[in-house]
Formats: sequence, C-alpha cells, structure tokens
Amino acid sequence: MKAVQYRSVGAAPEVVTVPRPEPGPGQVLLKVTAAGVCHSDIAVMSMPAEALAFPLPLTLGHEGAGTVAALGEGVTGFEVGDSVAVYGPWGCGSCLLCAQGKENYCTRAAELGIRPPGLGAPGAIAEYMIVDDPRHLVPLGGLDPVTAVPLTDAGLTPYHAIKTSLPKLTPGSTAVVIGTGGLGHVAIQLLRALTPARVIALDVTEEKLRLARAVGAHETVLSDEHAAGRVRELTGGLGARAVFDFVGAPPTAATAAACAGVEADVSIVGIGGGAASVGFGATAYDVAVRSPYWGSRAELAEVLDLARAGAIDVHVETYALDDAPKAYEDLHAGRVNGRAVILPHG
Repeated sequence: MKAVQYRSVGAAPEVVTVPRPEPGPGQVLLKVTAAGVCHSDIAVMSMPAEALAFPLPLTLGHEGAGTVAALGEGVTGFEVGDSVAVYGPWGCGSCLLCAQGKENYCTRAAELGIRPPGLGAPGAIAEYMIVDDPRHLVPLGGLDPVTAVPLTDAGLTPYHAIKTSLPKLTPGSTAVVIGTGGLGHVAIQLLRALTPARVIALDVTEEKLRLARAVGAHETVLSDEHAAGRVRELTGGLGARAVFDFVGAPPTAATAAACAGVEADVSIVGIGGGAASVGFGATAYDVAVRSPYWGSRAELAEVLDLARAGAIDVHVETYALDDAPKAYEDLHAGRVNGRAVILPHG
C-alpha cells in the first residue's frame, strides 16, 4: 500500500510503498477515507534527532477517518464497513485519567511507550492504518469523512480549550482567537455556537481574516505589535474574558497575555515555542494561563454531534495521497486556508 512517511531527520515527507498491515488481537484495520495535515506534523519534522522520542520512518497523520476493513480477534462493537473517526491521543486505558476518557492526559503513556498515530505510531496518511483498540473509534453517523476528519484534532482541541472557559463567556464578554487557520476558524464557530460572547479574531493576513469573518467573527484585527491595543480599544479598555492562542509563538503568546482582562483565561494552544509571562504586574489581576492538549473521547463525540447539528463546518482543501508532500509545503508556506485533507483512495 502507499503511505506518506517522514523517513530521516530533516528530510521532506515521501510517498512510499509499505506492506499493508494486518490487525492483531484487539486491533482494527481501517481503510482510510480521509486524513488531516497539521502544523504539529511540521513541528515533529523540525525536531533534531535527539528530541525525537520514537524511531523513523514514521507514517504521518494524526487525524484519521475510514471504514472498518478487518477486525482483530476479540474485537466487538464494530462491523466491517462501518464509517468511523479515529480518536488520536491514545493512552493506557486504565489509569485514573484514562478511566475518565481523558486519554490525552494519560499518566502512563510515556512510560509504556504509547504514542498517537502519526506522532509515534503509524498514522493515517496511508491507504490503510491500524487502530490499537476499538475504544479509539467513534462512529461518524452520516458525517462526510472529508469535512469531519479535521474535527478529531482541529475541532476537538479548540473545543476542549473553550469548554473550560465557558463560565466566563457570559453576555457582554469578549473572546479573542489568535490564529484563524485549521484550529482557529473552528474555534470561532464553536464560540459562536456555545456562547453569547463577542468574538475578535487576529491573524497576519487579510485573506485569513476574511475566512474568520465568514465563519462568524464579529471583529477582525491584524496580528501585529498593535493588536493588543486594538483589542483593548474594542473592549472599552476591559480586555477579553478568554483568549485562545492557536499559534503559540513568542509574539502571539505575549499578545494573548496583553489582551486578557481581569480574571480572564489565557489558553496557549499552539506549539510555536512561546510562553506567556505570569506574575504580579505582568498580566491583569487574577489571569489564569493554561496549556491544554487535545481533548477527551467524550468531547470528540460532542464535537461530532455539533457538526451533525450544523453548528460547525470545517473549510478544507483536498489533496491526493501522491500530493501529500505538496500539502505540507503549502501548509508551511501559509497557503492553506482552513485544513488540508488527504484522500488516500481518490
């Protein structure tokens, strides 16, 4: 079968031919119908050799959807042909947090060498993939896999971040979204669907801000050294009640902290290497800064329910499997407006 692999440190991803896997006991084989391309993949491919916690080559893709092609011994609850999405942050399944469905915060994954697909385990940008346990499959329930597959990360991650801040996003409040690409444009829709807050979106180009307005942002601001001041102006000097930074670079993390009002939440979601300064005088009073990661299995089911209800709709740009390396080039160059999705079989 064909797969897209990161094969050596510093090299570009390649389309290669590898053996089709067979499911072992307790595993499920999926025929992949759609796979998402994410900046996290680029972050992995930018790491020096000593920072990689897993061996190469690695089949990329931590956003996956497919149809069940074969069931390993002992697997129940699914049938061949079922259309499913893959819950990506695999854990041990038995620690306290995994027992709550919060495998994104598994306390034993590192110890046991458990890695997410595409981030250590073979991923979804291939014609077939192995899912380690059926608990990591969520029925799509009629959703189009092409537009639904980004919800496994680009939907789940902002949903998890926003859900914690919902009590603060009351009528008259403001939420700020920094970075309106794959995750950010979904976050805007989630904020509009779940809260009465005014949404201010920040990004570096007018093209990206047009998408932000199209999906529901009330106000848009160019993300530069003046952005925090502009947010303060738009909020009458109060600042935002919640700020979600989906870039996470040093300048955006600083902007996020500067946009936050008294008792606000600041969530640094992006992995651009930035950090918000916290301390008396560095932020408004009683600001809470968080660095959430992915989301729980139950939250993925909730995100898919929101999609079925028409509350969120991911803007996607599709590529054939053979064109996946170009998808990464386009993403890295900022040419993807929304989420890039690979179609392994068409």
